[in-house]
Amino acid sequence: MAKVAFVGLGVMGYPMAGHLQAKGGHDVTVFNRTGAKAEKWVAQRGGKSAPTPKDAASGQDFVMACVGNDNDLREVMLGKDGVFAGANKGAVVVDHTTASAKIARDLHVEAKKRGFDFIDAPVSGGQAGAENGVLTVMCGGDSGPFAKAEKVIAAYARACNLMGASGSGQLAKMVNQICIAGVVQGLAEALHFAQRAELDIEKLVATISKGAAQSWQMENRYKTMAAGKFDFGFAVDWMRKDLAICLAEARRNGAHLPLTALVD
Repeated sequence: MAKVAFVGLGVMGYPMAGHLQAKGGHDVTVFNRTGAKAEKWVAQRGGKSAPTPKDAASGQDFVMACVGNDNDLREVMLGKDGVFAGANKGAVVVDHTTASAKIARDLHVEAKKRGFDFIDAPVSGGQAGAENGVLTVMCGGDSGPFAKAEKVIAAYARACNLMGASGSGQLAKMVNQICIAGVVQGLAEALHFAQRAELDIEKLVATISKGAAQSWQMENRYKTMAAGKFDFGFAVDWMRKDLAICLAEARRNGAHLPLTALVD
């Protein structure tokens, strides 16, 4: 058991923090910008809530965070009442936000200056993966702190790997999102074509999913796509945020991403 803070109780963070408490058996303190949500979490799960990220981080072995974007992350980590103002020397701060590699590296450097560690650890698996505790976690940072954090992350992950130095977790998540964007676009076009061709979608997918066309998206999304239902799961605005990060990084490293740009 460890003392753990979780900052950010959105659609991902809320169940992730719950797994830390229930499955991991950790002593969990939560913070959320909307305080009522933190109070609801405590009422349902136990643990404690804190009025600021600084207070949540104080006295903890680990501080996990999952917020929206670079600006949110900068505020929650480096603000006057941020995590970095309260984190103990020797603590490990683990960020599950999908953000830029640059902010991950900046926070890693700043954490070192203050005597604690920082791991960038974006996740894949969506809301269902968070609720079922089967996320894939891609980490960047130093091997020692990662080894400690991995044991805590295990409460909500089915796979957790160190991809390399600080920022590598975010770069791996960019690869993940590039793959997803392309596959979703291809699947959507294929099903649209099939409907125009008046094929039986169930028979079609049952057949082609046994071959090279098979994908997670096909298995999990073809029914709702064919029915024209899209108001669930991962939000378009968040995917656009993620693709903007990918395209910005590509401009820095010289990668050519025509399909990603088209989907965006």
